[in-house]
Formats: sequence, C-alpha cells, structure tokens
Amino acid sequence: MASVPFLKGFAIGFSIAIPVGPMGVLCIHRTLDRGRWVGFLTGLGIATADALYASVAAFGITVLLRMAAALQGWTQACGGLFLLYLGIRIFLSQPRTGQSEKERQGPLAVFGTTLLLTLSNPPTLFSFMALFATLGEAGQGGGAYSPALLVAGVFTGSAFWWLLLSQGVSLFPLKMGAGLGVWVNRVSGVVIGGFGVFSVFIFLKGWL
Repeated sequence: MASVPFLKGFAIGFSIAIPVGPMGVLCIHRTLDRGRWVGFLTGLGIATADALYASVAAFGITVLLRMAAALQGWTQACGGLFLLYLGIRIFLSQPRTGQSEKERQGPLAVFGTTLLLTLSNPPTLFSFMALFATLGEAGQGGGAYSPALLVAGVFTGSAFWWLLLSQGVSLFPLKMGAGLGVWVNRVSGVVIGGFGVFSVFIFLKGWL
C-alpha cells in the first residue's frame, strides 16, 4: 500500500521531534513571547530540516552522507556557538510588548534561524539513517515512490508535533507581564545557551 511508507515516515518524524532539546525550548519561548503562530513557524523550520535530512537518508545520497560525516564536528560546534549567542541574546532581552518590537524579526528570519540551527546538527541525519535501515527503507532512491512518501511523512509528522506544541503552550492562561516575561527570557536563555556550551564542549573534547 502506498500509504504505508508515509505512515512510517509520519511516526518517525513525530517521534524524533518530541524530545525536548534547544529547538523545543526555542519554540516554547517564541510561542509565549510572540504568539502561537510564530511558535509554529519556528517548528516548520525544524520540520523542513528534518525532511531534508530524511531525504538524504532515504534516497541514499552518498556524497552528502560523506560530507555530513566529515563536517559533523565543525557544524555542531558552529551550531553550538550560535545557540550560545541566541541564549545570551534571549537572556538579556526584555519582554516584547509593542507591535514594532514584534516586527523586528520577520517570518523568514524566524523560519530560517531554526532551519539552519537544525541543519547544524548532523547526528539527526544519522538517526534517520539508523531508523530507515531498521525499517528497510534506506537507499531506495530508484524510481519508486516509497522514499518520497517516507520523507513527506517525516515532514508531516514533525510539523504536526510542532503544531500541537505551539498551540498547546498558547492555551496556558499566562499573562505575559513584565515580571513573568523577564523570567521566561532568563530561563529560556540559560537552557538554550547551556545546550550551546555543551555542543562546543563535546567538539573541544574531541580535539584534546
């Protein structure tokens, strides 16, 4: 059945998106700070990156696999540094209360930052490779529709999780006043920056 690869991909994309990492914290922070649709747009950037990694794994694109393996440490370090910068920026920022402030970062920037940050984490690619190999779906890049349906399922499953998260967080009856807004920024900044420090530490440890 043509729907089977799609459903497999949906389950994989959904399950990979669920664990709370720096992107999850960023999605929650943006939802509380700027609204549910900005949070969902953040999640769409992550889902797009997941789909791109899933494409490489499902179609068995050897050149990109080798490139990702060779650059894994450097891309992870760069992503870690950006997470650290983002964490510091969020930690020091003031709660957004005016419309002009909300317009400082447009939809493309919201989407693009999370897309690039997720792509800077090559282990995600190898997670897809392992899962697809287990399911017998990796490297079937011929003329079959199976890999394409699998990738479409990954994107849909991942996007569905981010929709649930952003809409769910927005339901909390939180009044984002100055005091609570400051604490949300502080906690989010520390967590996101902490993930960045950890990524850089792992990279440096490999060179010692």
